Amino acid sequence: MKVGARSTTGWRATISVAMSNYIEAGSIIAIATSLTFWQDAFGISNFAVGLLAALSANAFGAAIGAAFGGPLCDKFGRKAIYTYDLLVYMAGVLLAAFAVNFTMLLAAFIITGVAVGAGVPASWTYIAEQAPTTERAKHVGTAQLAWSIGPLIGFALAAALAPLGLTGSRIIFGHLFVVAAVVWWVRQGLHESQIWKEEGANESAQLAGSVGARGIRGLFSRRVNITALLFLGGIYLFWNTVAGQAGIFMPRVYDTAGLHSAVGQNLLQVLVWGATVAATYFGFMRYADRVSQRLLYVIGAALGIIGWIVLVAFTSSGIPTMLTFAILWGVSSGIGAQAFYSLWASELFATPYRASAQGVMFFVVRTATGLLSYFFPTLLAATGLPVVGCLLVGLLTVALIIGAVWAPKTQGKTLQQIETERYGARPQATTELPIAAPSSTRTVA
Repeated sequence: MKVGARSTTGWRATISVAMSNYIEAGSIIAIATSLTFWQDAFGISNFAVGLLAALSANAFGAAIGAAFGGPLCDKFGRKAIYTYDLLVYMAGVLLAAFAVNFTMLLAAFIITGVAVGAGVPASWTYIAEQAPTTERAKHVGTAQLAWSIGPLIGFALAAALAPLGLTGSRIIFGHLFVVAAVVWWVRQGLHESQIWKEEGANESAQLAGSVGARGIRGLFSRRVNITALLFLGGIYLFWNTVAGQAGIFMPRVYDTAGLHSAVGQNLLQVLVWGATVAATYFGFMRYADRVSQRLLYVIGAALGIIGWIVLVAFTSSGIPTMLTFAILWGVSSGIGAQAFYSLWASELFATPYRASAQGVMFFVVRTATGLLSYFFPTLLAATGLPVVGCLLVGLLTVALIIGAVWAPKTQGKTLQQIETERYGARPQATTELPIAAPSSTRTVA
């Protein structure tokens, strides 16, 4: 059967593209739940554990992939990324599943991270460009939903397979290989983004227009783009620095707080991501197209701050405190920074460099996450939860303030309308004047 003969459109296309977020989050959770097993099996240090985390899909690996994936997506089209990125991803997770030493494992994490980094900015771009104007947040929220289901299933599998130890972790990586293979097959029927074909592929039209050239060159040629990069990068940087550590090191945080059971830690994370899935579907996807986006963002950000304050201030209360944290942090993640970042990042940049902008920001943010990942396990062990928790609360507070003050008013507008408001109308690339009014016709009468 010729896979190219299938037609993947509408919600099927949205879901297949959104699965980039499932495999990204699933990779991070597979790493998070297996690090202790790898550490024991290979006899590696806490610093080596930090290195694995820093170079994975959670940080530097994804940063490198995004740095070239975004510009390639603008140059060759959104579909071009989907033709190849999952093949690289499958090679990475398969290598992790069969790793027999630290070097193999490190290579696997880097390969997986690069593939994830190339695919995620392209997915947010494609979904936003293909979504109906009045349901853009709902469609973009599908990526957030997939990003939430990945950890939900990952932690559930980790809890169920915990008795198998490292073998259970290898099975989790194997399941990611199977999911990626199915998604890759479905994606072969995707159509190219219509907006990119009309507005992003013609280099000469871009140079003549108001938005500038394609890719990185055009992105940094306009002040309005720099402002948007600072705003969105600020939100995502401060929030993801917290979420990145929580995503991959949360079992260690629970252990520091007094919960030493690996199964208990994983079940708490199942609760976190179950709350995130529910909040994404019943909160962001249902209301972000209809209510004040600024208000919804602030509510989500505030719940996250309260959750971490509760965990730090009432650690001695044990399980009730952790349950409260899990629900608050989970709901916050569902309607907070990442959901709105993925929406606004697709709205505030012109088509010729929409993916490049997301690649740049993803690179910067995941690099910062990687730098902290080097030292987070050691910092947590040396200073304890109160110091680390206060640091994380401070970062989340900055993200709340940035979003509350500078949230854009793009709701209900087409991407073309937003582009015209921000850049001005594009001049026509060609004119019929020389043909319509040649000098010889004016002298005949």
